[in-house]
Amino acid sequence: MKIKIFDSTLRDGAQGEGISFSVDDKIKIVKALDDLGIDYIESGNPGSNEKDRVFFQKIADVPLNHSKVTAFGSTRRKNIKVEDDDNVMALLSANTSVITIFGKSWDLHVTDIIRTTLEENLKMIFDTIQYFKKLDKEVIFDAEHFFDGYKSNPEYALETLKYAEKAGADTIVLCDTNGGLFPDEIADAVEEIAKEIKTELGIHAHDDMGTAVANSLLAVRKGVRHVQGTFTGFGERCGNANLSSIIPGLQLKQGYECVPEGSLKKFTQTARLINEISNIPLANNLPFVGSSAFSHKGGMHIDGVSKVAHSFEHISPQLVGNKRRFLMSEMSGKSSILEMIQKVDPSIEKSSKKAQAILDQLKELEYQGYQFEGAESSFELEIRKLLGVYKPSFKIDYFKTIVETFDSKFNSSCMIKVLVNGQEEFTAAEGNGPVNAIDLALRKSLQKFYPNLNNISLIDYKVRVLDGENSTAAKVRVLIESSNGKESWSTVGVSTDIIEASLKALVDSVEFVLLKEAK
Repeated sequence: MKIKIFDSTLRDGAQGEGISFSVDDKIKIVKALDDLGIDYIESGNPGSNEKDRVFFQKIADVPLNHSKVTAFGSTRRKNIKVEDDDNVMALLSANTSVITIFGKSWDLHVTDIIRTTLEENLKMIFDTIQYFKKLDKEVIFDAEHFFDGYKSNPEYALETLKYAEKAGADTIVLCDTNGGLFPDEIADAVEEIAKEIKTELGIHAHDDMGTAVANSLLAVRKGVRHVQGTFTGFGERCGNANLSSIIPGLQLKQGYECVPEGSLKKFTQTARLINEISNIPLANNLPFVGSSAFSHKGGMHIDGVSKVAHSFEHISPQLVGNKRRFLMSEMSGKSSILEMIQKVDPSIEKSSKKAQAILDQLKELEYQGYQFEGAESSFELEIRKLLGVYKPSFKIDYFKTIVETFDSKFNSSCMIKVLVNGQEEFTAAEGNGPVNAIDLALRKSLQKFYPNLNNISLIDYKVRVLDGENSTAAKVRVLIESSNGKESWSTVGVSTDIIEASLKALVDSVEFVLLKEAK
């Protein structure tokens, strides 16, 4: 059975704290979602800002294979004709085949927020939907605050849906706008509404109690055939229902068709792409697509999943384009280390002296402050060094960082000299702080020898003080995440000097990607 998927990352998601999409950002995300086969992409309110108006002009020239772009806006204002409402006319100017209209279904909002009569609100819903239907538009009606309204005044909340149905709405979406309902409340309400409304029903859940995914899944079980959310859960306050959890759950676990066959394998890559465009790190513990979703640390878990994968994994990570990770720590035992060792040398057995030596070295490095959990790329390089199969791609012969003030502004720069196969390259770069300057200078110096480094960028940088009692002289651990736009990897460095720790992590990052390219 088909479930229509409606993504609101570019509209509802853009209301999340710290998120601001440019027009080009929005077009990139539309293309990524279209490639997955998302049915509807809600892309903004052309009546609210100039950026959205420009976006709708540009997206009209972008060919899409599957998705329908929809503009979003309100019902007409009270006590005026539809044709006289500027926001409604702005929706029309977006020139989309689908229009998403939101209207009030909670009597409190009608009387106390927009301050009109219950009867006028019903007319506002009917008039606006009918207007667009007469223009042959597909209309999705979002019944804002529906579930709160249904608890407060069920007769009136239901009447708003009936007016939308009479006006010709193609889909009627029940919204938990405040995100404050339990799954059983959602399920019971949907079951009752489905007896009264014959138009296709949808669900729009917010995550203020952490129940948005569960609410959406249960709504589908009760008859909903249209699910709204944002791809990685962005949204106002605590966010929206997370489609990267809902879609695999419905399709892999319950047999519904949400996206075309083969699209699920792109999910992890798409989640990383969308978050990178949004400048928000993808949460490690995000179900299905997070880097920790299929990560194992405890020795017994690792041993179990190595023998029978589904003993500790509810699905195969490859189904959603993710991968299994055995986290490197003193808790992991030989099983996890052996997995990494055998990537380098398949002939090494669990009982071998080399495996034990690497485990002992891991414990010693962790005692010094290293933590390879989440930095497996550095650990693979360490294994190669211990096995004698590591050949550095370059050597840093000299580097110097300078931080100075000029006109009360801080300026950071780095000079660096690298050696590659007997050739030296000396260069310098300015950056937003010394670590950024080192990163830019290092890659700039190596691009002559390794042009593909142009595609690499540092996407996350974390510093942990390891011995706070030493104050500013404390040892620090630097963990960085790098990406080439398709995949990411993490490396670690430890020192009492934050610049040296950062440089170690940056060098490992570059060495790791060069090692992968050489394979």
